[in-house]
Amino acid sequence: MALPISSTELLARLDKSDVKVVDVRPLAAYNGWRFGSSARGGHIPGAVAFPSKWLHTVDENEINRLIHAKGIVPTSEIVVYGSGSGENDETSSLINRLKNLNFPKLRVLEGGWTEWTKDASNPVDKLTYHEQLVHVQWLAELLQGKQPEAAPRGRYLLFHVNFGVPEEYQENHIQTAIYLDTNRLESSTDWNRRTPEELDEAVRALGITRDTTVILYGRDTEGDAKEKWPGRRAGQIAACRTAMILYYAGVNDVRLLDGGYDAWVQAGEPVETILRQATPVAAFGGNIPVRPEVIVDIDEAKQILADPEGSALVSVRTWKEHIGLVSGYNYIEPAGRITGDVWGNCGSDAYHMQHYRNVDNTMRPYPEIASNWEITGILPSKWVAFYCGTGWRASETWFYAFLMGWQRVAVYDGGWFEWSKDPINNPIEVGEEAHVNEFEPINRRSQKAY
Repeated sequence: MALPISSTELLARLDKSDVKVVDVRPLAAYNGWRFGSSARGGHIPGAVAFPSKWLHTVDENEINRLIHAKGIVPTSEIVVYGSGSGENDETSSLINRLKNLNFPKLRVLEGGWTEWTKDASNPVDKLTYHEQLVHVQWLAELLQGKQPEAAPRGRYLLFHVNFGVPEEYQENHIQTAIYLDTNRLESSTDWNRRTPEELDEAVRALGITRDTTVILYGRDTEGDAKEKWPGRRAGQIAACRTAMILYYAGVNDVRLLDGGYDAWVQAGEPVETILRQATPVAAFGGNIPVRPEVIVDIDEAKQILADPEGSALVSVRTWKEHIGLVSGYNYIEPAGRITGDVWGNCGSDAYHMQHYRNVDNTMRPYPEIASNWEITGILPSKWVAFYCGTGWRASETWFYAFLMGWQRVAVYDGGWFEWSKDPINNPIEVGEEAHVNEFEPINRRSQKAY
């Protein structure tokens, strides 16, 4: 048995360095969604997220690595909390695991999150725009005709997003989803966003207006950069790319299903094979782009580089891409990095984002992302633009910064593809830097079979 700790005692000790608070509830609850009878969503300030379901779906070695990576160490007093009271099924799995690892000081919060939120004066942290990162239960209730928390105020559309593979959608998809090919939003010559006129035509054909709530998801599988169309293996990145371009165009309510198609089917939710067709609309409702500031081009990228104290051009690329060992793409020959950029990491290759995802492919807990960024000088007070090869990975990190409420954040659309074409006017570096923050990955793809 872990010793109980009251909300009052924990509140008095939150700022103590020898106390580590661990939240074992679903990540959506940690981010800010309300579950069950909780008065509020979010988490106790400083708590790390360790959803209890991971203990049943992730192999033992990876669990032990994650425990260490999250700063859960035997020298600290570990306070575990779940949704309800005391040590229960939700909390006991982690407590027992830590006991087996000889953690000597284990506590469990009396009443859990429900008790903590009963006192309105107890502090709570949450993801600023968590409503834009929806979870499986929320979407299931919406599709059942219910009114879940933060339900769309009006018309909504659900899209299955990928890059030029309608066969994937035809195989099966989430009920009512319409197929959205990113080629409709990007130019086939440089993979930048299409012209305002082309985007207007595309969104109207998809039935999207400024006031439509757009819910996006992708389907991720394994692949590599030597495939003819490797982008088809990065469905969630494609969905994030679509979210960024639609927000740029002017859609007011863009949402992403956390974990995408994989999270949906792993939760046992149904899929369908009905091929849905969009109903076009006559007008979008605004002059595209309504939000031009969320995409920067090469001249603005150079302005950002010229002001390292107040700005950051962040490379969302692998270490091998960063130091110039590979370009990362079969259609980009030059290798290297933009001189003066800040390395933001990504994953194992140009089509994976393990450093920004959990082991279940959901968004990594936002305090961990923000902490990694802070170490390298990527701060919400700065003008920040993310770049990668052609904007996909950069769009995923842009979306996460957007969810955190960062006010001046953008994607450099041209990215390495554009910059590397003119090394005379666009300075390039190769080789290792003196010091680079090695982001600790949280996702090493070691899930057990479901």
